[in-house]
Amino acid sequence: MKSVLIVMGSENDFDKVEPAVKVLKQLGVPFKVHVASAHRSPERAATLAKAARNDGHAVIIAAAGAANHLGGAMAANSTLPVIGLPIEVGGLGGIDALLSTVQMPGGVPMAGVGVNCAKNAGLIAASIVSITDDALAAKLDAERVTMADGVVASDARVQAKLA
Repeated sequence: MKSVLIVMGSENDFDKVEPAVKVLKQLGVPFKVHVASAHRSPERAATLAKAARNDGHAVIIAAAGAANHLGGAMAANSTLPVIGLPIEVGGLGGIDALLSTVQMPGGVPMAGVGVNCAKNAGLIAASIVSITDDALAAKLDAERVTMADGVVASDARVQAKLA
């Protein structure tokens, strides 16, 4: 099975990235997590991105706040799919990081999720890996069934309160 590379701009981002890690662990998707900064360690970020395919990764999650140039740096240095995960830092509520994630120039694409939506980043990454892994695809299908069953159970509890 191919793996997922998660790159964070700072060690401080780990608590916001952790839901992606939990999803990947739950689904049995291998992953690696590294810290690299597009600004403070650009060579390190470029090296990780350039090596990602040869290292067995199928997709990169790039998590950073503020200007969030990490995702763009990863996308510029790899043809693997990159999922930008904007992290809320400072006083703008993560909108600065979100805009930096989704406003990529033509020719250097990056997918993006909402601010602090690491769980969705993990699920998208797992979906990409599942393209060539039927067992993982079945796990994702089962997770969808479990979520749907939870909604039905929630509705039943609400209906019981109204009765």
